[in-house]
Amino acid sequence: MKNKNLSWFAALLVFALLLWCTAATPGKIADPSTYTCAVYSTIFSLLPPVIAIVLALNTKEVYTSLLVGIASGALLYANGNLELAINTLFFNEDGGMVAKLSDSSNVGILVFLVMLGILVALMNKAGGSAAFGRWASTHIHSRAGAQFATLLLGVMIFVDDYFNCLTVGSVMRPVTDRQKVSRAKLAYLIDATAAPVCIIAPVSSWAAAVTSSVPEGSGINGFTMFLRTIPYNYYALLTIVMSLFLIFTGTDFGSMKLNEDNARNGDLFTTADRPYGNDVDDGTDTCGHVADLIAPVLVLIAACIFGMIYTGGFFEGVDFVTAFADCNASAGLVLGSSIALLFTFVFYRVRNVMTFQDFAACIPEGFKAMVSPMLILSLAWTLSGMTGLLGAKYYVANLLSGSAAALQYMLPVIIFLVAVFLAFATGTSWGTFSILIPIVCHAFPEGEMLVISIAACLSGAVCGDHCSPISDTTIMASAGAHCSHVNHVSTQLPYAITAASCAAVCYVITGIAQAFLGANGSLFTSLILLAVAIAVELVVLSVIRVRTNKKAAE
Repeated sequence: MKNKNLSWFAALLVFALLLWCTAATPGKIADPSTYTCAVYSTIFSLLPPVIAIVLALNTKEVYTSLLVGIASGALLYANGNLELAINTLFFNEDGGMVAKLSDSSNVGILVFLVMLGILVALMNKAGGSAAFGRWASTHIHSRAGAQFATLLLGVMIFVDDYFNCLTVGSVMRPVTDRQKVSRAKLAYLIDATAAPVCIIAPVSSWAAAVTSSVPEGSGINGFTMFLRTIPYNYYALLTIVMSLFLIFTGTDFGSMKLNEDNARNGDLFTTADRPYGNDVDDGTDTCGHVADLIAPVLVLIAACIFGMIYTGGFFEGVDFVTAFADCNASAGLVLGSSIALLFTFVFYRVRNVMTFQDFAACIPEGFKAMVSPMLILSLAWTLSGMTGLLGAKYYVANLLSGSAAALQYMLPVIIFLVAVFLAFATGTSWGTFSILIPIVCHAFPEGEMLVISIAACLSGAVCGDHCSPISDTTIMASAGAHCSHVNHVSTQLPYAITAASCAAVCYVITGIAQAFLGANGSLFTSLILLAVAIAVELVVLSVIRVRTNKKAAE
C-alpha cells in the first residue's frame, strides 16, 4: 500500500512539473529551421531508446515500452511542453508518427507484410505447409537437420532481410515444430541469416544501401569497396559460423537453453505470451501437396528479384548490378509479392485445392496475422524518428570523429563499438552506416585501413541491429517464427553478445596487424586474419560448451 501511494505521489509530481514546463515554454515553434531542444546532440538524446529497451526487457511488454520511449522523446524535444510534445509525437514532419506512416517506403513494407501474411494463410489453407512438413519429416530426421535446413534456406534467400525473415519462417515452421525446435531458436536462426547474410551478399538491397552511403567525390567505387570489406566483416561471418557450431554440437546456453529443453518436452513456446496462438502443425492430413508451398515460394523469390531490378531500371538498359544498387527495395518487394499472390490464386484454382470463398477468407486472416509486427514496426519507426529529432546520431558521430590520432590502429574496434551502440539505440543499421561511412572515408581517404574501418562500421551496424528489440529485422524474425518478440530478443542477446565480443577482439588484432603490415595489406592477409577470427570464436564457444555441460551435469 505504501509503495502504491509513493507511485501515485511520484506521478502527480511529474504531472505538476510538466504543467509548469507547459506554462513556462512556448507551445508552438516559431521557426522550425532554427529550433533546437535543450538536450539536442547530448547524451540525454539517447534516453528514449534506452527507456524503451530497458522497459521492454523488464516488463516483457513491447507495445507500452515503445510508447513510453516515444512519449519521453517527444517531451524532451518539446522541453517539457505538453502541447508541443503531442504535436511532435503525431505531426512533426521529420519524426512524427503520421509522417513515418506517410513515408512511401514504410508503407510499402507494411503492404509487403500484409501480402506475405495473406500468402502464408493461403499456403496453410491449401495444405501446402502441412504437406511440406510431412515431406520434410521423411528426409529430415533430427533437430540438427531441421536447424541446418533453416540456416541453409536463410543463406539462399540473400536478396533482402525482410523477405528472408518471413519466407524462411513460413516455410520452416512446420519442419522445426516436428523436430521439437523451440520457436525462440527458430527466430534466432532466421535473424542470424537475415541481416548478417545480406551484408556480405554483393547482390542484395543491403549492398545497394552501402554503395550509396559512400560519399560522392571521394574517389572510391562503392561496390568495389563493399566486396573488399567482406573478409573483414567479422560479426556477420562469425554469426554464421556460430550458428553452425550451435547446430552441429547441440550446444545452447543462456535463456535459450531453457527454451530448447522445454521444446524437447513438447513446449515450443516457453512463454505465456503467444501473439500467434498455438499454431503448431498437428499432422492432420490435408489434400495439399508439397508443390502448393514450393511453387508460390519460388515465384515469390523470382518475382521479388524481378521487382527490385525493375525499380532499378534494368529493363531500361541499366546493367544488373547497377539496377540492384539503385533499386527501390520497398517498391520491388510490393511488386514481387503482388505477382506471387496473383500466381498463387490462379495456381490453386487450377489445382482445385481452394474455392474463391476460401481465397477471400484468407485475406483478412493474413492481415490479422501481421497486425502485431505492423504495430511494433510503426512504433519502432516513430521512436527512431524521435531519436533523430533529438540529434542522437550527431552526438555519437562526434564521439567517433573526436578520437585521437594516436589511436589510429585502435580505430576499427572503436568504430565497431560506436556502430553497435548507435544501431542498437536507433534500431537501424542502414541509418548507422549512412552516418558513419562518410566520417570513416574522411579519416582514411585510402588504403587498407579504410577497408577495415568501413567493414568495422558495417559489422557493428549489423550487430546493433541484430541485438536491438526496436530493429525492424528483429521484429520480422519474431513474426516469421511466430515467436514472442521479447522472448526472441532476450534469448538471442547472449548469442549476439558472444559473437560481438569475439568480433571486437578480432578488430583489435586486425588493427595491430595492420600497424605492422602497413601498405602490404592484401586479400591474402585479410583471409588469414579471418581464419584467426574464426579460430578465436571456436575456442570461446568450445569453452562455453564445456562449462555449460559441466553445469548441467552437477
